[in-house]
Amino acid sequence: MASASPERILNAVRAIPEGFVCMYGDLSPGSPRFAGRVLHGTKEDVPWWRVVRADGSLPLGGDQRARLDAEGVPMLASEPPRVDMRRARLPPPDLD
Repeated sequence: MASASPERILNAVRAIPEGFVCMYGDLSPGSPRFAGRVLHGTKEDVPWWRVVRADGSLPLGGDQRARLDAEGVPMLASEPPRVDMRRARLPPPDLD
C-alpha cells in the first residue's frame, strides 16, 4: 500500500457517504495522527465529522455528534457517546 498523502486522505474523506464513518487509522494506516493533522489543517470543504477514533468516540464533541445524528449514524448508548462501529464503519479505503 502506498503511504497516505494529504491529497489521498482528503479524497478518501470526501468519499465517505452520508450515514457512515471511517477511522483515522483507515485513512492513514500506521499513522492515524497524520490523518488528524491533515483534517485539522485543511481549508477545503470535507465532511470531517465522518472521521472518528478507532473505538467510535468523537474527538470533536457536540458539533460532531449533532452532524452525525443528523445523518442517521447509529450511536451506542454510552457516555461519552460513541458510534456503533459494527453498523456505521465503512471498509478501509483503497489509498493506492
